[in-house]
Amino acid sequence: MASSLLFTLSLLISLVVYSLSSPLSSETILDASEILADTGYLSMSLTLELVSDTLFPNSHSLTIFAPSDPAFMASGQPSLALLQFHFSPIPMSLETLKSLPYGTEIPTMFQGHSLTVTSSPSDDRVSLNNVDITPLPIFDDGFLIIYGIREFFDPDFEVRAPESSFGCAFLRTNSFGNASEALRSGGYSLMAGFLDLQALETKKSTMMTVFAPTDQVLGNRLGNFSEYSSIFLRHVVPCRLLWTDLVKFNDGAALPTHLGGFSINITRSGGILMLNGVPVYYPNMYISDWLVVHGLRQVLAVPWEGTQEGIAGATDEFGGSIEDYTPDYEF
Repeated sequence: MASSLLFTLSLLISLVVYSLSSPLSSETILDASEILADTGYLSMSLTLELVSDTLFPNSHSLTIFAPSDPAFMASGQPSLALLQFHFSPIPMSLETLKSLPYGTEIPTMFQGHSLTVTSSPSDDRVSLNNVDITPLPIFDDGFLIIYGIREFFDPDFEVRAPESSFGCAFLRTNSFGNASEALRSGGYSLMAGFLDLQALETKKSTMMTVFAPTDQVLGNRLGNFSEYSSIFLRHVVPCRLLWTDLVKFNDGAALPTHLGGFSINITRSGGILMLNGVPVYYPNMYISDWLVVHGLRQVLAVPWEGTQEGIAGATDEFGGSIEDYTPDYEF
């Protein structure tokens, strides 16, 4: 699971980073169209010029998988949805694509549909939905990357990841959809994407509370690739806690998280409820019968992130137990 979780989180960070850049310019689209035409992808070149304003008017980055001219001749003019299936909002370098495990899903602009990696890092080719891509990009300026393919991808393609494939499954059913929409609308896209891709292993618990930091503060903390899973898992509690439940806890109560050994300590400062010293900024951002999301403006830090002295006191400071009030949930 670890390899896929880290890759998933790196994609989320890429989306946030590239969203801060300028949208793709008309000059870039024109240059790409000319190179496509010059390299034998005339149909995709003309299509790109015609649909760019419709398909991605404000896109900051893009990977395009361009079907060959014979593919266009065989299938006729593709639908808008099929074209969207060949566009990913993430700029995927060849090095990145070659490193992806079999079964990894790549988001596309066709809502609810992803491309699936059907090659392995040890292979000498890259295959998506059992269709090989060109050995080198046709166009690559770092923000817009285009690869060629001999046929159109099939949106109905499905593949089951092998049992030995990195120990994780890629689920197509998104049960976090409504929560993700609420998060994105409030400026919490990183946590929304995390839920979308179901990168969390929930063990036996079906209930969940997510304490979601904003994109701005979370993005600033994700500099070390190896720490991504720790940062996300420490913000998820395996029980459903509404704001009315949280305020009933006494100072010193500790909530277990999906990060082993890390608890969220409840205190109060001037009458304000604090979670490891961080106030809840947006209580009950999203509520369902099994999931609650609360918004934060800071990241929940582990004790040793501040000073070395914090290491010695980690158990005492964050290892307290729930005392006077126990809600009707199993932790």
